[in-house]
Amino acid sequence: MRLLLDEMYAPAIAAELRARGHDVISANDAGHALPTGASDADVLAAAQRDERTPVTENVRDYRPLESALLADGSHHAGLVYTTNRQFPRGDPATMGRLVHALDALLRAAPDLRDGSIFLMRADG
Repeated sequence: MRLLLDEMYAPAIAAELRARGHDVISANDAGHALPTGASDADVLAAAQRDERTPVTENVRDYRPLESALLADGSHHAGLVYTTNRQFPRGDPATMGRLVHALDALLRAAPDLRDGSIFLMRADG
């Protein structure tokens, strides 16, 4: 599984996951093909084109996009949703917890093709 982290996540998360041997990019990485502030539809289209699984907290916008893709007969490499409740943005420990949970997900390598999951904290 290859991930594309949405813009709400720090590029350091992608860097840490790459250091652990995973193929992960961030929408915020310098040199990434997406411009800053790209629409959710553009992020999902880029992920689809590159066969990457987006990781986002933006369920409200991505769920309808995902449904429209599938209704159109298109496919995607899966979607991973997080929540501010599981990974609070204001908590200094969040970055480490998110890296840990995504690392565990990537090691488990579930087949998410045309599906989605809500990521849970690995520490309980």
